[in-house]
Amino acid sequence: MPVVNTSATRRPVLLTVGRQTSTGVVLAEAAVRRGLEHTAPAAVSVDAAAALGGREVYWYGGPLAANRCAGALGLGLLEPSDAWQTELPREFTGRRIELTTLADAWTATRPRFVKPPGDKQFPAAVYADGGRLPRSGERIGPDTAVLVSDPVTFAWEYRLFVLDGRIAAGSRYARFGHLDTAPLAGAVHEAEVRTFAAALLDACAHTLPSAVVVDVGLIQDPDSGAEQWAVVEANMAWFAHSYAADPDAVLDVVLRAAGPLRDVAPADRRFLSPLPATAPGRTARPAPPAGR
Repeated sequence: MPVVNTSATRRPVLLTVGRQTSTGVVLAEAAVRRGLEHTAPAAVSVDAAAALGGREVYWYGGPLAANRCAGALGLGLLEPSDAWQTELPREFTGRRIELTTLADAWTATRPRFVKPPGDKQFPAAVYADGGRLPRSGERIGPDTAVLVSDPVTFAWEYRLFVLDGRIAAGSRYARFGHLDTAPLAGAVHEAEVRTFAAALLDACAHTLPSAVVVDVGLIQDPDSGAEQWAVVEANMAWFAHSYAADPDAVLDVVLRAAGPLRDVAPADRRFLSPLPATAPGRTARPAPPAGR
């Protein structure tokens, strides 16, 4: 657990913005217990950023608000590559996944699972065909990046907060697509989740930031009953619901993933979120260089 120096009058700050979620509340409580100050303005403004100028600031909140304040506050926000899942061996994905554009997804003639890789510009879901996907909106356009995959059924899903390649905290969050939360510790699948996650994280040790969220689940074939553990997705820790995970351990991951830019380790700098985001939506990033 990181030690926070509270001897100075200007303590480090955990900044959360907008509608307060249950995760934001428990993280704020954990931060205060650790000696940080917590502030939660209703919205990011020039005045709000100026009031925190020169402070050691950490962030928990959405990417749009982060885009508006990260530069002014000197934040370094870590996030996985949009293409990360597409480069994993099939043994870890259990399905074909590709990073493409919304325009390409519009041409689909069969059911496909489609989601934006980071921002929530439209709902992640199985779309019967490309004609069911949105075609216009405030933050989307033909070049908007999307992840497209074969539809599968996840019987159980678990969220893992990962720090330095190991599970720091975890929670079950869904069963057959419906919310069903419980701590990872003591869960019926704990040993299987940890075994799968250890193999996954060892295999992709250099392709994820040091602080990240990885969701994994048990795919179940409704016809044959065959099962396989697989990656659901990876996300930025600073915009992930903690569900039933231990908030103090989750905070460790968030502080690493969204803190002062000056503290970002050289190995993590390639995972810094590009700010600001381009309009009208996030565009597909080029494939990462070999070795990532």
